[in-house]
Order: sequence, then structure tokens, then C-alpha cells
Amino acid sequence: MERNLKNVLVISFGFLLLFTAYGGLQSLQSSLNSEEGLGVASLSVLYAALILSSMFLPPILIKKLGCKWTIAISMCCYIAFSLGNFYASWYTLIPTSVILGLGGAPLWSAKCTYLTIAGTSYAEKAGKNAKDIINQYFGVFFLVFQSSGIWGNLISSLILSQSSTKVEISEEDLECCGAYNCLTDTTNTTGSAKPSSSLIYTLLGVYTASGVLAVLLVIIFLDQTKSDQAETEKEKLEAPSFWSTFLATFRHLKDKRQCLLIPLTMYSGFEQGFLSGDYTKVYVTCALGIQYVGYVMICFAAVNSLCSLLFGKISQFTGRKLLFALATVTNIACIIALLLWKPHPKQLAVFFVFPALWGLSDAVWQTQTNGLYGILFEKHKEAAFANYRLWESLGFVIAFGYSTKLQAYIKLYILLSVLALSMVTYGAVEYLEAKSSPGTPTATKKENGRPCSQETCM
Repeated sequence: MERNLKNVLVISFGFLLLFTAYGGLQSLQSSLNSEEGLGVASLSVLYAALILSSMFLPPILIKKLGCKWTIAISMCCYIAFSLGNFYASWYTLIPTSVILGLGGAPLWSAKCTYLTIAGTSYAEKAGKNAKDIINQYFGVFFLVFQSSGIWGNLISSLILSQSSTKVEISEEDLECCGAYNCLTDTTNTTGSAKPSSSLIYTLLGVYTASGVLAVLLVIIFLDQTKSDQAETEKEKLEAPSFWSTFLATFRHLKDKRQCLLIPLTMYSGFEQGFLSGDYTKVYVTCALGIQYVGYVMICFAAVNSLCSLLFGKISQFTGRKLLFALATVTNIACIIALLLWKPHPKQLAVFFVFPALWGLSDAVWQTQTNGLYGILFEKHKEAAFANYRLWESLGFVIAFGYSTKLQAYIKLYILLSVLALSMVTYGAVEYLEAKSSPGTPTATKKENGRPCSQETCM
């Protein structure tokens, strides 16, 4: 197997194991740790810490440790969160949420940087277009990674369903479901009794073991990139100042393209937050019962995973603009339909159609936006991907922040507005790129698969 592809697969399966655990725990926080809102509070603290981490940690850690060891150490932060759930309290869960949040931004930035370096390296050897290889690598990654939602939800469903009990949902309760939901706590959270301690410990044990395997996989099988090895030698000669590294994330905002991509990046957090926090609550749990949430999210993860691979492959033929247009149309159609639809248990199939279409759109937002960052900001990858995590996390924080304060239809209108703004600013980025790239045939010739000027193409 080609070395770069092997490393991509190692990272992909490492993230699969890690987020099988974290994804399952995240979706269960409000149920397992409902006392005094501990679970929701832990998620809020987690994403706030992730924003703080995004501001300065990724460039520092990646430069000091390299991508491989940044990924390994950051994964340990996620394991700490799993351990904190064994004896969940304000004194264990909040500190471990902070630890996870601080490790989240370096983890994702190092992953994105590693995949971009690997894609560029292979493209140079094979004489291919770097952006096509980078998109393919991100597609492979998200194919494997997004399936973590399947396994995480399946594990929790199989273990916790042993103690769940079904409940009949009255027509009166159904009136409070959907876009115009009642703000009072009338969702059918009583549809499932709280699992026993032994079942909870079994689940947490499986999740913790999954995280440990992820760390071992990366440490043992992931190669250090050449740029990681060269970085140590460069530091001996250049020795960049601490504040220069610390402020790299903020200095990157001087790039007009980065500023224009902020709405699109935040939308990624908004749309994921709506599906996991609002759709599952005011549509699925309210109308069907909590026992169906896992199956609905499995549908989302399965479609997301398959489409991630598909879009990573076909992007070199269709271009990213067409894929972004497809995701936009699909999301707008879903939002409008959710505004009009009144959920009812007799329409069981419809509950799975929305997460399937949402998964298709999210596959585009994830693969193409990550790939876009890697292509536009190749010389400042660490700071660029740190900005990506920063603004996406802010989208999550805002979405979770107003989750209990607004009715679902208002959140859907917010989603629609942010999506429209995102497409306008994204279009501006594409315009700037087209304007800055020479458009004459002689200037766009390629030599050995790489762009070259008129003087060097002979």
C-alpha cells in the first residue's frame, strides 16, 4: 500500500475509534447527566474551551510536537472526558470537559494539516493536481470518520435498550411536536427509564477502551511527516518568537478570504447543532420516543459517510462549486419541509428521510470546506485550520446557547439566513480566486500535472 494512503487510513480509523466513544457520549449527555442540567452545561463548557483552544494552541503544539504527537496527545484529552463520566459530577465532568475542549482544536488542526501535507506529497511524486488528491484524502477520511456515528449510536442502543420501556404518546402531546413546538418541557423524555448503573459503566468501559485503542493505533502505525521532521531543524535556525506563534491564528484573519469563509464555517456548527440538538428532540423524541433517536442518527451517519467518499472522488470532475450548490439546495429544501411538516408516528419513514438528506448536505460541508481551507491556505495550514475549528465551534456554542430559548421554527429561519449569507460570501471567495488566477490559456498550462507560467512551460 502506498505510504501516504496508509497514513491517511491510520488517522481515519484512529478518529473512528475515538469519535465512536465521544459521539455516543455527546448525544447522551442531556439524558445520562440531567441533574441540574449538568450534561448540557458540560457541552457548553466543552465548546467554549474549544474556542479558547482554537485561538492559540494548534500552531504552538503542531510546531513544537509535529502533527503525529499532537494528534496522539489530543486524543488523550478525549479519553479524560470518558473517564469523567464514570462518576459524573460538577467536580469531574466540568474539568474533563475543559480538558477535552483544549485538546479538540489541536487534534483537528493537526489532522487537517497532516492530510494536506500527505496529499501534496503524493501529488508531487505522481505528477497529479494537489487539490484533487487532497480532496480524495479528505473524502477517504470522512468516509471512515462519519461512520463513527453509526457505531457509537449502535453501541449505546444495544446496551441501554435493555432497560428502556416504551410509552404511548397522546395526540395532545403530538401537538407540541415539530417546528412550532411548545417551549415547555413536554417532549416525551419519559419514553425511556434511566439505565442502571451497571449498564452505564459497561457503556463507558466500552467507550474508554475505544479511545485507548485510537491512541495506540496512532502512536504505533502513524508516520511522522517530513515537514514534522524538518520543523525541528528549522526551529534551530529560525527560532520564531512565542508571541508570533501565539497570534498566528489571529494574524490569519488579515486574509480577506479567511474572513469571507467565516459564515460558511459557522454554518457547519449551526446545522450540526440543529440536527443533534433540535431535530432529535422536537421531532423524533417528541413524536416517536427517545428510543428512536439512535436509529435516526445512524441513518444520518451512514449517508454522511458514503457521500463523503463519493464527493471526495467526484469533486475533481464536478468541481467544488457544483457540490456546494447541491448541498445548499438540499438543505434549503429540508428547512422548508421541516417548517411545514407536522410529525406523527404514522409517518415513520419521513423521520429517516430528513437525516438522510441532512447527511448528504453535511458530507459536502465537511469534505469540501476542509479541502477548500487546505487549498487556499497551503502556506498557513495550521493557522487556517485553527480558524476553521474556532468559527465552527462558535456556531455550535450559539446553536446550543439558544437551543432551550427559541422555538424550532425560529432556529430554522436562523439556519436559512446563515446559509444564504454563507453562499454569498463563499461566492465572493471564488470570485477573488478566479480574479487572482490568470485565465489565459498560456498561463494555465500544466507541466507534469502542476501549474506553470508561460516562461516555464516549454
